[in-house]
Amino acid sequence: MIEGINHYNLRSDELTMNKLKDFYINVVGLSLGKRPPFKSKGFWLNAKGKDVLHLSSTKNNDIKDHHVNSTFDHMAFSASNISHYEKILTDNNIKYSYREVPEIRTKQLFFKDPVGNGIELIFI
Repeated sequence: MIEGINHYNLRSDELTMNKLKDFYINVVGLSLGKRPPFKSKGFWLNAKGKDVLHLSSTKNNDIKDHHVNSTFDHMAFSASNISHYEKILTDNNIKYSYREVPEIRTKQLFFKDPVGNGIELIFI
């Protein structure tokens, strides 16, 4: 029985992985967590002490394309303090869109990470 989403993983070369780590910590607001000593290099990023995003290095020199068209659209995070995020995104010249959904009493910010993955921040 599925109980919810545990985490998602982004796999890339080490240079991109470090760029993504900095982005998800400094822009999105996740924190660096403890990662088991796997053979591959990587990071686990946390929200409220729970690992929600795993970053890992590619295997066997596999090359992952950036900004590709795929069925993955975005990952959504619950967040607070929308003005804080609007300032961070503006200060970092990150294009974003805003949407309000009165029927479910939410405000949303949508933007892309450095390799083109969609991110949604949901404010209740």
